[in-house]
Amino acid sequence: MAETQYDTLAIEQSYLAEGQSRRVDDINAGIKSLQSLKFDPLLNKARVMMGSLVQMEQDIAKRHWFFITSAAGGYRCQVSHQGKLIKITLITPQAPMGKALLRKELDDDVSFSVGKNNIADFITDIQ
Repeated sequence: MAETQYDTLAIEQSYLAEGQSRRVDDINAGIKSLQSLKFDPLLNKARVMMGSLVQMEQDIAKRHWFFITSAAGGYRCQVSHQGKLIKITLITPQAPMGKALLRKELDDDVSFSVGKNNIADFITDIQ
């Protein structure tokens, strides 16, 4: 039990340091996971798996793709490809969309719920 305000500050700093340490461990695990991904061009186009880049029908006009990864879910970036700007969102298998996409194939229907929203779409491309 803290006896002074300085004891309270020390306890808070200890909790903060522990949280930051866990976050560093999570980031290192994510880096190792991404480094261990193996890309087989033929296999990656056949079925959605870790490391797949997926586009769904509703996202074609937006040039939006989804990268299936074990780390950094929710991160968004833009990449220039053949003079066009492509938007990519990283999603993990734990996310509703990630769960729905894994092991699906080209032209498969995909449906999942996010909060109260039900989303239905189909896969138009897998890279």
